Amino acid sequence: MIASTRWLATASLLALAIPTAALASEPESGTVSELVVTAAPYAVSLDTITTSVDILSAETLSLAPPAGLGDLLAGLPGLRSTAYGPGASRPVIRGLAGPRVLLLQNGVGMVDASSLSPDHAVPSEAGQASRIEVLRGPSTLAYGGSGIGGVVNVMDDRVPSRRPGDRIEGRGALAWSSVDNGRSGALAANIGFGALVLAVDGATRRSGDYSTPGTPVSDRLAAATGLEPTSDTKQRNVSVEADSWGVGGSLVGESGGFLGLSVKRTDTGYGVPFAQVVSDPPPETLRLHMKQTRWDLRGETPFAEGWLEKIRLSVGHADYEHAEIEVDAGAVGTRFLSNGTEGRLEFVMRGSADRQGAFGIQGLTRRFEAIGDEAFIPGVEITELGVFTLQRFEFGQGGVDAGLRLDTRELRAKLDGRETSPPGAESGLDWATTRDTRSFSNVSASAGLFWKPSDPVFLAATLSLSGRAPTEFELFADGPHGGTSTWELGDPTLESETALSLELTLRWTGPDTRIEAHAWAARYDGFIEERPTGETWEDLPVFLYQQSDADFTGLELEAEQTLLRRDAGLLIGRVSADVVRGDTDFGAPPRIPAYGVTGEVAWRSDALDAAIEVRHVGDQTRTAPFELQTDGYTALNASLAWRPVPDAPVTLSLRARNLTDAEIREHASFLKDIAPSPSRSLSASLSWTF
Repeated sequence: MIASTRWLATASLLALAIPTAALASEPESGTVSELVVTAAPYAVSLDTITTSVDILSAETLSLAPPAGLGDLLAGLPGLRSTAYGPGASRPVIRGLAGPRVLLLQNGVGMVDASSLSPDHAVPSEAGQASRIEVLRGPSTLAYGGSGIGGVVNVMDDRVPSRRPGDRIEGRGALAWSSVDNGRSGALAANIGFGALVLAVDGATRRSGDYSTPGTPVSDRLAAATGLEPTSDTKQRNVSVEADSWGVGGSLVGESGGFLGLSVKRTDTGYGVPFAQVVSDPPPETLRLHMKQTRWDLRGETPFAEGWLEKIRLSVGHADYEHAEIEVDAGAVGTRFLSNGTEGRLEFVMRGSADRQGAFGIQGLTRRFEAIGDEAFIPGVEITELGVFTLQRFEFGQGGVDAGLRLDTRELRAKLDGRETSPPGAESGLDWATTRDTRSFSNVSASAGLFWKPSDPVFLAATLSLSGRAPTEFELFADGPHGGTSTWELGDPTLESETALSLELTLRWTGPDTRIEAHAWAARYDGFIEERPTGETWEDLPVFLYQQSDADFTGLELEAEQTLLRRDAGLLIGRVSADVVRGDTDFGAPPRIPAYGVTGEVAWRSDALDAAIEVRHVGDQTRTAPFELQTDGYTALNASLAWRPVPDAPVTLSLRARNLTDAEIREHASFLKDIAPSPSRSLSASLSWTF
């Protein structure tokens, strides 16, 4: 993989000589009282929550084109995708990605290594999800400092928590996309045998190389490097083969309690885009293979009386492997292994009209190891422990949300016999004398005031303090990292980063109008980021993890207006917008997305839904070193969903994406200048429930 990495690094080095200055959810009218599961152990309605939340229902997910998790969510206000090819995409929330965005599976961490590098796939297929909740900002206190940017909770029914209404119930979906010959299918079913409920589900996704509006290599990169792009208008080596299946079962009591166990297997192979330029010899092609086996134990016990309403248990154990395969040589270059267990125990206090509360404990133990050509970090054992409480008080037209969490994290690295690289030694690293154990303790707290001066208006102000301990990459890296095309150096003396944030929320909910706005600001103390040292080694630019103060500010807006109301249906207009700006002591942070504005006109009826959407993303001219500026774009999208038989649970849908054939390059992506988004495409899907 090193040879291929150098192709990307060469382009980046030459560009340095130049001075540098998706799918949206469709909330239906009247869903504002829907309950948000992820925000707290107790139920909070969507119209009175003090944080910024989006919910993707099973119906929305079943109609979505085949995509990774980041690409699926890109386009929601404040969200973008890392867009590391179709095989590996993680969400970017409010300009933050990687370890600052916490991905959960049914409220428990993925226990994987996808947050450590942009080329690592997320072991979760949207086709198996029954619901996805997205929480923005560091006020997601219940899950600790790793959610300092936001939390994405992917939920499924693999451990059933209720008895099915009929003996068997489930859902299925089939989808196809033109631009990459993508095909996907998913099926899930719950079968009841009295108190015993069994669950089975599976999902598969296939896609090939996709078409691009022009040559994949950007004009800016070609001008900066002097390299000649090929005339190909196909993005090569980006095919995906993803399969996932799971089985589970629960004993479900008549009073609502349950206890169940499930197992899930995920197997994904995907290619990595390379710079398609005229060269001799051509660049190496790489294929990545991710597989994970995950066990989940979940349960809930309700109490009919007393101060305790319920106890909830969630435990996930996962064995994860990410292998990087040199296609031409047919050999595995590097393997990343992660094995661990994470669990949560929540105690929900019996609520009343003016009070809700909960407290809990969460723990993690994980072993991480890198083996092979690019094993740039040593083996690390990680243990975490956190305790938390959240309380909500309501009085009259207002109330208070408050929370407190204490976290400890310990990392024990295998440093015996580890050699220090020449660039590491030049930067002051010496693994022979470095402590092999680092321990961190962090306090996170939040306090929110909310007020409802009238029925349609909800106002809130939330002040949050969040602490995040450094990752194993940030502390112990020393070597070539193909995912970022850099020689990466950690700093074993890093301290925790903390963020003090303020968020103001306005929500207007009327019979024909819904407006939600969030203005926020965050001040980081000890913000951890990679910065170039100005040196190169083995044709790779050397980057060192460093800490500085940082300020992030942003605004998110969603508005919906019923334009026409008839017996046959509703005509609805929607607009959403977001903008984020970041500054550190070193200048602009890397890969901060430009502003985005989306407008949509949609018809909603029992038999037919149709929508036309225009999305505009601005230019990004504020760049960090080794970044080129990114041109904005305007894309036109359309969708149609038809339910041909009244009251029958079958939906046929068509989606047209990027009808203007715009060149779309996501500034948040490491690969934006060699791998644009696909050109004009059409996708079709069939979904049903039973």
